[in-house]
Amino acid sequence: MTDWITAPVMVAAIGLLGGITLGLAARLGRFCTLGAIEDYFYSSSDLRLRMWGIAIGVAMIGAFLLVHFNALTLNQTPYLSQHWYPMQSILGGLIFGYGMAISGNCGYGALARLGGGDLRAFVIVVVMGISAYATISGPLAYIRVWLFPDKPAVNGGPGLAQDLADITGLPPSLIGILVGCIILIAVIAPRHVRDNRTTLFWGTMIGLAIASGWWGTQWVATDSFEAVPVSSHTFSGPIGETILYIMTASGGQLSFGIGSVAGIWIGAFTGSLIKGHFRWEACEDPRELRRQIIGAGLMGIGAVTAVGCSIGQGLSAISVLAYSGPVTLAAIIAGAALGLRQILVGFARPI
Repeated sequence: MTDWITAPVMVAAIGLLGGITLGLAARLGRFCTLGAIEDYFYSSSDLRLRMWGIAIGVAMIGAFLLVHFNALTLNQTPYLSQHWYPMQSILGGLIFGYGMAISGNCGYGALARLGGGDLRAFVIVVVMGISAYATISGPLAYIRVWLFPDKPAVNGGPGLAQDLADITGLPPSLIGILVGCIILIAVIAPRHVRDNRTTLFWGTMIGLAIASGWWGTQWVATDSFEAVPVSSHTFSGPIGETILYIMTASGGQLSFGIGSVAGIWIGAFTGSLIKGHFRWEACEDPRELRRQIIGAGLMGIGAVTAVGCSIGQGLSAISVLAYSGPVTLAAIIAGAALGLRQILVGFARPI
């Protein structure tokens, strides 16, 4: 690598390209975590939820193809290199999901809405980034580490592919590819899904973006003399990291997460211009703003506690068949369902 094309610059560029894809998917494909949950529970539509399933299937197939060709080492990924506490995933997921519902967006969705000119999303992004870093290395970190001490994983990491490989004797790569194919076939089985090109296309592109993160960071980590973490897209810690970089760029360096966050904004901004949807919006209701601030704070705390947000655990972790992925995603859905019920229906029993 040349003097200016360093490892951090390379991984940031890889994150940027994947982030642009995810940003375009949010604006052109209407890919949204909370939107998918809300559609399923309150609009009787499963298309956006199935788009999520397509993304999981494609990302899983892509990740384990990389494993097969020695382009990804599973136990170097953040979700399989650390000891897994099930309660950590459940607690963090519930907090994140509830915060996502009452704020009206997850971190990824807020970045995408910010790209469309929504200044309410700017508040969510800033508050979530600050609360995430307060939980990573600030005052809340003491509580997090006391409850869930950081420990390296043993025996290959907490992953389904590794455990099934030990039981069956099959290679983990084959197991992951088969599971990904099963998920993909099940998700696209209904005719209304196969006939919806938007769902198929953007679900596939999202999955490829997740797989590209694993490939790119592993490639740079293997070929560079610099320490580069193997990672894919997630939007909890990276938002806080991006805020810090904006303030202290001369004393810091780029990363995959910073490139990914920037890419989301660029992709969403471009998509909003293509659709003609860009417009400045602001919050006119103090009660709504209060709810968004509280929700964003909870999301930052919940995502760091769970070691990933709806994208980090719901897509990136599941793509490598980490046990934390489906458990956290289920907890996020449960927390979001609770928050949506509070906002849309209320908890009082009908008379």
